[in-house]
Amino acid sequence: MSQKKIIVVFGATGAQGGGLARAILNDKNSEFAVRAVTRDPNSDKAKELATMGAEVVQADLANPDSIYKAMEGAYGAFCVTFFWAHFSPAQEAAEAKCMAEAAKAAGVKHVIWSTLEDTRILVPLNDDRMPTLQEKFKVPHFDSKGDSNHFFTDAGVPVTFLLTTFYWDNLIYFGMGPKRGADGVLAITFPMADKKLSGISAEDIGKCAYGIFKKGESLVGKTVGIAGEHITCADMAKALTKVLGEEVRYNSVTPEMFRSFGFPGAEDLGNMFQYYQEFEKEFTAARDIDNARALNPELLSFDMWLAENAKRLPLD
Repeated sequence: MSQKKIIVVFGATGAQGGGLARAILNDKNSEFAVRAVTRDPNSDKAKELATMGAEVVQADLANPDSIYKAMEGAYGAFCVTFFWAHFSPAQEAAEAKCMAEAAKAAGVKHVIWSTLEDTRILVPLNDDRMPTLQEKFKVPHFDSKGDSNHFFTDAGVPVTFLLTTFYWDNLIYFGMGPKRGADGVLAITFPMADKKLSGISAEDIGKCAYGIFKKGESLVGKTVGIAGEHITCADMAKALTKVLGEEVRYNSVTPEMFRSFGFPGAEDLGNMFQYYQEFEKEFTAARDIDNARALNPELLSFDMWLAENAKRLPLD
């Protein structure tokens, strides 16, 4: 049997990277092998990937030598950062630069950089429709990724830019799911008015990334936007009502109110949802559902995701 081409997966124990690693490892006929990068090879998730057949390596984005070593001899690399671990655009940029330069030095043939729009292109810092955060950002966790795209092109690596979007899994993990009000009725709360939210299963991001690697050189230099569905929050509430067997309302709030909720990242997310809302046409147009399904035939709509995950929603 010929040697399989190694894909280095950063964030392999996280949502996006984990989805890619599992997509490759579950395909017994795959031309690729997984080198899963983690800070803790002894974590349960890392051990699970090793059991599935991944090569698990320890590396830290704060240590460029370890990142280069992880990329040595690899065909491809999936590069992703996790802003919410530190809330620092500067750290996110440093991590992106580290991965880009290591990929170039190691001669990696195809890199996927999981990115987002730099919102300041459409909402300049002097535009006061939304507050400027950390002195030079509108949506820090978007802007720092979009602004880091140039590290990959500057380094001259063969890169595909993958535009992701809102995870439906946020309804499980980040307190965005239905909450019971004082009247006992469940509600989801978003500052989206009647605009459509582009959403996707986190697992599907990894499966779409696998589809990009399978297409190979034809997508180098391209930007690929993905979503599972563009859906209003009112329709999300209707779908939740149906699957849960009790009423779920959509509580539409203003971005200003959302920003005032006070949890870590509330201002960033309030600005993000305002951007989604005000630039619905541009945002959804950049995320082609048919194209995503071509990359990943198992792509889930919101209803399909709910059918698999409704029991995991923490209802309170």
